[in-house]
Amino acid sequence: MKRIFFSLQALAILLGAAGCHDALLNMEPESILTTTNYFRSSSEVNKAVIGIYSNLQARRMSDYVLMEAPSDNLYMSTNSPIAGAGDIDGLTVTPDNNVAAGFWESNYAGIYRANQVLLNIDKPADYTGNAKNQFIGEAKFMRALFYFDMVRAFGAVPLVTAQISIDEARNQRRASVDDVYNLIISDLKDAVDKLPLAAAMEKGRASKGAATALLGKVYIYRKDYTNAKDLLNKAANDFGYNLVPNFATMWNPATEDNSEIIFTMKYVESVNGQTLSTAFIPNGGVYNIVERGVETALPSWSLNKLYVAGDKRKANTITDLVVSPTAPNDPPVFYPYVSKFANKHLYNTSGLDIPVIRYADVLLLQAEALYNTNDKGGALAALNKVRERAFGDATHNYTAADIAAPADFLDKLLLERQLELAFEGERWFDLVRTGKFLTVMTKEERLYVPANNAAQTVTLTPQAYMAVFPVPQRQIDQYNPGVMDQNEGYKK
Repeated sequence: MKRIFFSLQALAILLGAAGCHDALLNMEPESILTTTNYFRSSSEVNKAVIGIYSNLQARRMSDYVLMEAPSDNLYMSTNSPIAGAGDIDGLTVTPDNNVAAGFWESNYAGIYRANQVLLNIDKPADYTGNAKNQFIGEAKFMRALFYFDMVRAFGAVPLVTAQISIDEARNQRRASVDDVYNLIISDLKDAVDKLPLAAAMEKGRASKGAATALLGKVYIYRKDYTNAKDLLNKAANDFGYNLVPNFATMWNPATEDNSEIIFTMKYVESVNGQTLSTAFIPNGGVYNIVERGVETALPSWSLNKLYVAGDKRKANTITDLVVSPTAPNDPPVFYPYVSKFANKHLYNTSGLDIPVIRYADVLLLQAEALYNTNDKGGALAALNKVRERAFGDATHNYTAADIAAPADFLDKLLLERQLELAFEGERWFDLVRTGKFLTVMTKEERLYVPANNAAQTVTLTPQAYMAVFPVPQRQIDQYNPGVMDQNEGYKK
């Protein structure tokens, strides 16, 4: 039996075909097949496309370790069971880090599945309507998303879009950052052209609006503000997305499918639930939420103190649990936990969806694009839309004087993104892409102690090379000697 490999990252991975019933909610593959006996029909291609989503669905619930823990939003608890998470939290990551290696491998597994759909898309002869174009658009959207996460996390990475042998894979060098971004942009442009509107798609699948929003975001990372403005204006205005009036609406399974969600990962409690809702809960559990928690990570005081009175986001982001003293004269212990995903659920199987792109993110990116193309008025308006929802009125809106200088605007923008998108996987990459991690991450205030009116502060030593994580050593070891080079700063 002939087996096709796309690179060393997928040596042990063959295409998984997901079942058709509740397919987007039950994405685990039911069988292991090869490309010689699959892709015979449009139905099989559809299942293969759903298999691409399953990689992100599995990964999304633990993205916070790589995307939030290195930042000033979150710190890992002393009893976290995640090997390697402490080093990410402390900015002491090495090439042997398990979290970085798992992230690399998960993304390439998704890229492999996307490639297989695209390489076999012409086999079926029973497509109807726009089905073929839709599947191409979905596969390219997801491949672009996986590569976007890879290039942000690791910089230059192997770029694979065709079938290659094991021997070829052992000699595959990393593509430049520019080349990776060129593929991402090309894939997303095609996805924008081919994908239907959200109304014609099942919940949880990529749409034209999602591809437009992601492409705008990619242009922001490239500092191509002219193209970013064009795409983000379309994402903000042309697809019917809106901010929901109540921030809490997004964090309730009963109302999670709403006008603010542009692209999300779907879950169903007890059937195919996610673990994120349990991960942040204190070990002893929270009444009427879940009977026990894992307490892998805790919200920092650096973030907590930034929420001012009247900001309605705070109540659905961090809960300030105060633990009673263990002895009569001991002061109470202030012990907050992340409550953004804390819906009522069974242990480690929550049905709450985890957003990937939502409208508030688009508005804030739009503000950034507008400001950098000399439309300060438009930038202010976009920024204040998010601000007004947070406070319920315009009393806390920013003024033109607040963003008069570019540095002032950037500070306000990053603050609003931090408060709005906390724990959603944006903070670390925001700090890196703006260079702010070198100053912001020199210290982090963690647990606040009311008795001392101070927080426990850790000192960190961020370096420029930490803008990317090391290439996993277990990947380097699979290549021929000298082929896969290590990122600067992590070389032995």
